[in-house]
Amino acid sequence: MTAQSAPAKRRGPIQPGPGELLPPSAASLATRFPVPGEGWLEGEITPDDVVIRTIAEKLLIGRNPTFFPGPLLLWGWNEATRIRASAALELVAEIPGIRIIPMPDYRPIYPKIDPEAVINPCHPNLTIWHNKIEVGLFMDAHCHYVNVMMKIIRAGTNCYTIAICANDTHEDAIASLGWVDLDKLARLRQAIVALRDSGTIVPWALTASGKAELAEQAKRRAQARQEVRTTLERWEHELVTGLDENEE
Repeated sequence: MTAQSAPAKRRGPIQPGPGELLPPSAASLATRFPVPGEGWLEGEITPDDVVIRTIAEKLLIGRNPTFFPGPLLLWGWNEATRIRASAALELVAEIPGIRIIPMPDYRPIYPKIDPEAVINPCHPNLTIWHNKIEVGLFMDAHCHYVNVMMKIIRAGTNCYTIAICANDTHEDAIASLGWVDLDKLARLRQAIVALRDSGTIVPWALTASGKAELAEQAKRRAQARQEVRTTLERWEHELVTGLDENEE
């Protein structure tokens, strides 16, 4: 009698791309959507606890994990928002090597965006490509735009998108948690810490390739900061001394 191999893990209908130009919306593939206590995982309704564990794992092992806080979190509308933002920062601080790229606005930034400094949700794939991001945590963007943004990313990149929201799940993300309050943020943070410290995985940022990539990124950012300082010093000198009238 021969041993049987373990059954392959079933994969849901919503997976990281790159996919076709216009991937089908998750809404067209579902008969119902999550309610409180449930989340969304790869196109399937899944218990919150399972989604939380999956999100924790993806954020730890994914290449270039990045936190994208949306305008509902960034602008500090009231005291509750400021408390929520503090809890979010405590959560992402537990993820080795994570970067933060803000999403302050939804207006196209033309003629050119700086994809190292800000995500432009009209062209989010540019930021994902430029920074080689393979897992992204999106939090508190406006609900009406999130699914559009997730579809653009899923169509053109291999990024594992994670959306968490105070109001609802976002089905065009690969994984999503809705009705996320301070308690659920704490549960996600605890799951990340427990898995990180369990010894069962090695976070991407602590692997040899992760360390090398992060060191190269730090070197490029230092060079960019030096270029800015040099430009500012030149402008300051010109403001103090004035331009040479004989200079062509």
